[in-house]
Amino acid sequence: MNIEINYKNNPLNGVGLKNLLIEIVGHYDFEILFAYLNINCFKTNPSIESSVKFLKKTDWAREKVEAFYLYEFKNLPKASSEQFELPPRNRIIPNDQAPGLPAELSLEAAEQLREKRAVKSAAWELNARYRSDNNASTHRNKSSSGCENNQSERDNLKSSKSTSSSSQSENDPWAGWKNKSSH
Repeated sequence: MNIEINYKNNPLNGVGLKNLLIEIVGHYDFEILFAYLNINCFKTNPSIESSVKFLKKTDWAREKVEAFYLYEFKNLPKASSEQFELPPRNRIIPNDQAPGLPAELSLEAAEQLREKRAVKSAAWELNARYRSDNNASTHRNKSSSGCENNQSERDNLKSSKSTSSSSQSENDPWAGWKNKSSH
């Protein structure tokens, strides 16, 4: 069974990174790109050449820019969960979806999006902290229920160490030299 995959409907097909940047910087500018993508190559001395050089070396940033190109500049519907896991160049765009006009983006909308992401991130961190605290308290409860057993195990370990050290000192006169010198 031969399944042919059609990548030709993907707007990234055949578009180089430099041409992609020229298109989106021509429509938006570096300030908008930095506001939406938060990649420093669009803020600090931005140029097409330096951005291309950085993006070629940095996979996560290149994928972020390519996703921006697909879903903001080409205004395609968001990818399905399976397609979202793939890099943007490997995503299959259904034949019934065609690129649209670029989305209207503003610095104010970027700031609102950044605030929304910060709230979502804080909630996620709080939830993660809550989960780790719950796991720790569950672990403490389990370990405190066997506290008596742990204490007896520690006592047994101490006594076995003391007997082994005394037998060592009988065989090796230098085995307890630190203890003897401190007295």
